[in-house]
Amino acid sequence: MPVDSPSPASQTICVTGAGGFIASWIVKLLLEKGYTVRGTVRNPDDPKNAHLRELEGAKERLILCRADLLDYEGLKDAINGCDGVFHTASPVTDDPEQMVEPAVDGTKNVIIAAAEAKCRRVVFTSSIGAVYMDPNRSPDVVVDESCWSDLEYCKNTKNWYCFGKAVAEQAAWDIAKEKEVDLVVVNPVLVLGPLLQPTVNASIVHILKYLTGSAKTYANSVQAYVDVRDVALAHILVYENPSASGRYLCAESALHRGELVEILAKFFPEFPIPTK
Repeated sequence: MPVDSPSPASQTICVTGAGGFIASWIVKLLLEKGYTVRGTVRNPDDPKNAHLRELEGAKERLILCRADLLDYEGLKDAINGCDGVFHTASPVTDDPEQMVEPAVDGTKNVIIAAAEAKCRRVVFTSSIGAVYMDPNRSPDVVVDESCWSDLEYCKNTKNWYCFGKAVAEQAAWDIAKEKEVDLVVVNPVLVLGPLLQPTVNASIVHILKYLTGSAKTYANSVQAYVDVRDVALAHILVYENPSASGRYLCAESALHRGELVEILAKFFPEFPIPTK
């Protein structure tokens, strides 16, 4: 193993928003690899975080810390003594007030706390939402890690999710540079896959609406998808690989909505899946 990549057994990683969809899988894989994990959650005693305590290795190596993204002291306590931080917590909402401020200030708090704790690396979960929303980009241009969403366009179309993701990631780069923190960013597309947590999250609703009958038709559009297990693994790979740097788009395949509903109809013929 390279000198600057100590073994998992000797390392502690802080995962923010540990009860979330992607974060739960990151916690699971980190524990399986032998890491000690400190997961921040709003309330460690909330039954919705019980799935984390049941993970293999959790009894020995998982500590759930009470911390809110806007509570710097709580975050500092959780991150102090950690070798790395996976900042995965983020509000998912269409309300600009709730999306932008916690996303930006929370990200700054995490990176400042990581700088103080002298963490080896911070891995930040951003989103394709911070990358592709740009009406001026020609359709022939391949979207890569150099692309950024156009903030004015996001604002004008009231796409607060993409706006929040873009400004939060930009803030992460700015503060990491200022504090000399080694930051690597993962930008997943729409994430699907098995849920570890007991609640349904936003990206799963994307599929669920076609099964419940709440969506009577499907949009004429294409969406890129990726498995949550691949996203969690990608976070660990960029943390462990000393040469990793910059942004990593995380995508598996792109499907037209028509192809998506065809797949669903094949597996779930008994559900009211739209055909047009």
